[in-house]
Amino acid sequence: MAAKIISGKEISQEIREELKKEVKELKEKHGVTPGLVTILVGENPASVSYVTAKQRTAHDLGFHSVQENLPEDVSEDELLKMIEKYNNDPAIHGILVQLPLPKHISEQKVLYAIDPRKDVDGFHPVNVGKMVIGEPCFIPCTPAGILEMLARTDVEVTGAEVVVVGRSNIVGKPVAILLMQKRKPVGNATVTVCHTATKDMVFHTKRADILIVAAGRPKVITGDMVKEGVVVIDVGVNRIGTTPEGKAILCGDVDFDSVKEKAAAITPVPGGVGPMTITMLMKNTVEAAKMWAGLPSSVG
Repeated sequence: MAAKIISGKEISQEIREELKKEVKELKEKHGVTPGLVTILVGENPASVSYVTAKQRTAHDLGFHSVQENLPEDVSEDELLKMIEKYNNDPAIHGILVQLPLPKHISEQKVLYAIDPRKDVDGFHPVNVGKMVIGEPCFIPCTPAGILEMLARTDVEVTGAEVVVVGRSNIVGKPVAILLMQKRKPVGNATVTVCHTATKDMVFHTKRADILIVAAGRPKVITGDMVKEGVVVIDVGVNRIGTTPEGKAILCGDVDFDSVKEKAAAITPVPGGVGPMTITMLMKNTVEAAKMWAGLPSSVG
């Protein structure tokens, strides 16, 4: 079986074109420019890369985008004051603090300090609570991207056996909750969550019609662990070496080569879920701008 490749790169570009038109309309018809601030503490290379990509995308879409760079030794109070400043800034609709933070700063305290109405990452407990009970809210960006990928590739989710490998607050838990809810077009699934204490992982993964893997370990799912015709969403990005030119060699949490022989559809790494995460951050920011302007919005 030749698996269909679910290209997050292509789907995210499709969504970004839609967002460009929406931003243009917001500006011309309502005088609203979506505003996003990204706050980076320190110079972690991966974090710098992520923030640069987010800012570049925001600029390309026509946002009002602000980048704040703070030193590694910035105090927690200074960071909280900066968040409060942007909580009260009417030109900013979305606030993103890039994680991880230095050890002397409480990530929980920082995330909780963001106004839930500007929490475009979807990590504030107010948004998490609303998500759980099915109210309009900001959905965490990676799970939101997964739902878009399933919807835009016409994967039948209603009644499907979905197995999620991983139970993080960022991916595993929210995607499981969202897929079991009565939501269209992607929902009404029967969901099983596997984790490090699961006794017989293969028993569950072999039952999956849709397998979502966010385990954080390279190639943990192999071809003998899945059934014919499964749809596989690989969330993992693992650096497993470098090329002679010094470029990182990446792989997912799924052994792509063996699993693609049995799958009906599969996401690649890179080029799968990764591009969707930034795109859904932009979508959340546009929805936030509409909400703050009193226009119909999916987030409330």
